[in-house]
Amino acid sequence: MHIGSFELIVMFFGMTNSPATFQAMMNEILRDLINKGKVTVFVDNVLVGTETEEGHNEIMEEILRRLEENNLYIKLEKYVWKARKIEFLGVVIGPDGIEIEAEKVDGVLSWP
Repeated sequence: MHIGSFELIVMFFGMTNSPATFQAMMNEILRDLINKGKVTVFVDNVLVGTETEEGHNEIMEEILRRLEENNLYIKLEKYVWKARKIEFLGVVIGPDGIEIEAEKVDGVLSWP
């Protein structure tokens, strides 16, 4: 499994409810890829998971094209390309499925 993740640069000024509005926009832009189960979007974070490196490249090219068409840009310092495992929102996503981060488990096990 090949996993990639990136965060978008977002600047909404004076807009109420902007996270929900941005989420709806991203869902619309990437709807077909989300429906195929290859892409997951959480506000300004995009996760891409594919079985092959070639498939990963193809989906990333399509995502980058759509983002550019909509004047959206990737925050390069938050970009992870073709990782085997990735930490996201307190879990680790990889070829074996979804696991809780080890430090969170250790925190519970060592609770006084």
